[in-house]
Amino acid sequence: MTAQVLSVNVGAPSPPLGKGTWTGIGKQPVAQATVRAPGPKDGGLGSGLVGDFIGDRASHGGDHQAVYAVAREELDFWQTQLGQDLPNGWFGENLTTLGLDVDAAILGQEWAIGEDVVLRVDGPRVPCVTFATRMGVPGWLKSFTAHERPGAYLSVVRPGTIRPGDVVVAAAAPAHGIDVSTAFRAWMGNAQAARNALAAGVMATEKDHLERVAARASSA
Repeated sequence: MTAQVLSVNVGAPSPPLGKGTWTGIGKQPVAQATVRAPGPKDGGLGSGLVGDFIGDRASHGGDHQAVYAVAREELDFWQTQLGQDLPNGWFGENLTTLGLDVDAAILGQEWAIGEDVVLRVDGPRVPCVTFATRMGVPGWLKSFTAHERPGAYLSVVRPGTIRPGDVVVAAAAPAHGIDVSTAFRAWMGNAQAARNALAAGVMATEKDHLERVAARASSA
């Protein structure tokens, strides 16, 4: 199967789900979206997709979390597990892909999408309370974390327009071999994964956190 964008999704401002700020996690499919580098989290444009709302800009958005991608195959997996319909965009993803193993993508790998867009795999999505509240499933964060397939955050290398049906062509993967799932384990407290990520020089913006994970394991 040719890897492709199945759905492009953006979120409008919605009231907080419980405590917290307004949120854009309730994303809906659109015919197309303009993608550009949003700049830093602090003072930047938020999402990498024009018209996509981000409420908690301290935790989400910015150049290294410009676009969030989830494989349709993962949504299908969870549909079966939970016995409920999960439409495209339900996890808050901007891109729902098909025929692309998002979680096996290597950090630093570039994806050419459609005619002109190039995105770079930067790291894993880390689940938050807003996500858990939206799902409404008891123990959701624990179950989602244990599955270790969180989807990928992407940065924008070359801006342009993304549409459903656009083909995704992955460039050669960097040799370090740290994929999205491994990076997720590192972030969530796996000491060996954290050491591997540090040795590979990936997740530079999360270096302090990874060092603390590795240090706790070393002193245990």
